[in-house]
Order: sequence, then structure tokens, then C-alpha cells
Amino acid sequence: MEFKHLRTFVEVARLGGFTQAASGLHISQSAVSKQVAQLEHSLGTPLFDRLGSQVRLTSAGTVVLQRAEAMLRLHNELLSELDDLSHLTRGELRVGLPLLGSNTLFAGLFAEYRRRYPNIQVQLLEEGSLNIEKAVLSGELELGGSLTPKNPAFAYQPFCDEPLDVLIPADHPLAEGPCVRLEQLADTPFLLYQRSFVLNDRVLKACQQAGFTPKEGGRSGQADFLVALVAAGQGVVLLPSVVARGLVRPGVVRVKLVAPDYLRWDIAFIWRDGAYLSRAAQAWLELLRERPVTGSGL
Repeated sequence: MEFKHLRTFVEVARLGGFTQAASGLHISQSAVSKQVAQLEHSLGTPLFDRLGSQVRLTSAGTVVLQRAEAMLRLHNELLSELDDLSHLTRGELRVGLPLLGSNTLFAGLFAEYRRRYPNIQVQLLEEGSLNIEKAVLSGELELGGSLTPKNPAFAYQPFCDEPLDVLIPADHPLAEGPCVRLEQLADTPFLLYQRSFVLNDRVLKACQQAGFTPKEGGRSGQADFLVALVAAGQGVVLLPSVVARGLVRPGVVRVKLVAPDYLRWDIAFIWRDGAYLSRAAQAWLELLRERPVTGSGL
């Protein structure tokens, strides 16, 4: 059964004959007759009583007409909705953002996205990279901002690659220097992130390679709270430069960190490798490509 056969059948029933339907559909009468015959064959029952040049619906034809009209209407609505999606006049974007730095990096981008596509419904999840990866794999999210993954289950588009700075209490002996090496912080408590943050693993690995295990002074997923703890003299926190610049406050000094190359904040937007990306998701990735964030570290 094909939609064109249903459409031809409905036209014959509506106009009362094969000749009239052929004229309305701009095809030959023989083509109309053939399509109706093919539909009757596929359904296994006649749909019309032929009365010379006139036709009349059989009982089966009456039932099929009701269903065919409904199916054609739904088909047209489906095509219309798909067209809306392709032109971004409707749809949904399900995206995860890292807790760290979202207000700095993404507030302006989302404002621009909403300006361009006001009818797209945006569902946001703010989490650490590990939880975002899980949500993408489960299908809860279509896209997620995460540290660049090594898992081949993900495809990704790079977004930014930032060095880390140290935010340190102003009265700390290292606060006056131009830079700090990681091993110089061995005796200072580290303020760490929630365990769902991949950045924690990188920090711990770098510290161990520098010959020490950091003393934990506290954990949080909120950068501004961690910086408040720094101001209160509770330890130091390592933050991406683009984030750290906006969080310096009285009692806190930002110092460049000298660290291994892998100890960086390299955010990418990930999706399941091989998965279909909606037009709404593709539009978000296109916007990110327009406005890349460079790892200046200034």
C-alpha cells in the first residue's frame, strides 16, 4: 500500500469517477485505474462498484475511505512537522553543560541561540563531566559539554582549551610570584571538585607525578564557593583561566600554574558516535563554531 494509491482512491471517491480524478490529479485515466486496482489487490477486496462511467463505494470502500483520509491527513501533518524541524521553527535541544564555567562561557551563547531559534525548547542539565557522559550514552541528553573524552563511544566537537590558574590566599607565601609550580603546593590544602568532575582525576594524577598526594581542604561543584573558601584561607583551587579571571576577589590572588600539558580544561561537546543529531543540535554546534573560545590564559 502506497500513499499515492490512497490519494488517488480518495480523489476518485470524492469526485465520483476515474475521469474526473485523472483530471484533478493531472495523470492519465489508465494510471488512475491501475493505482486503484493495485490498492484493491493489496487489500484483497473491491473498493468501488463500477457503473459505466460512474463509480460507487462498496462497504469496504466506505471503511477504507475514512481511514485513508485520516492517514493522508496524518501524513501531511508529519511532513509539515518535519519541515518545521528542518527549518528550526520547532524542536527540542537536550544539552548538558559543565557546572564549572557555564555562566562565563555559555550564557551569551544561549541568549544568541534563543534569539535565532525562539521556538526551540531547550532542556539543560548542569553536571560534572562523568555524569554528562552517562546522560549522553543513555540518551537523556543529545549533546553534552565535557572534558575531551578518550572513550571511542563518543564523537565530539572541540570548543575551548584553557590552561589552569591557581587562586591562592593573598597572604600565602607564593602569592607574590609570577607563577607557581605544582610541587610548590605540596604542603597547601587543595579545594577539589565533586567526584563527578573529570578535572579532579587530572589534578590528582599531576600531583602524584609531582611527588605528592594533595591534602584535601574541601569539595564543591560551585566555583564561587570554592573561591570563597580560598579567601577564608582554607586552601588553593585550580581553575581554568577563563573562569578564574572573573572570580578574583579581595583576599584572593590569581597566579599562573606551571603544570603538565594534559592538566588543562579542554571542553568539547560530545554525542554518541554514529548517533543522528537533530537539526536543533546541529544548529547549536554551528553556533559554537562561530564563536570559539581560545586558550589565551591571559
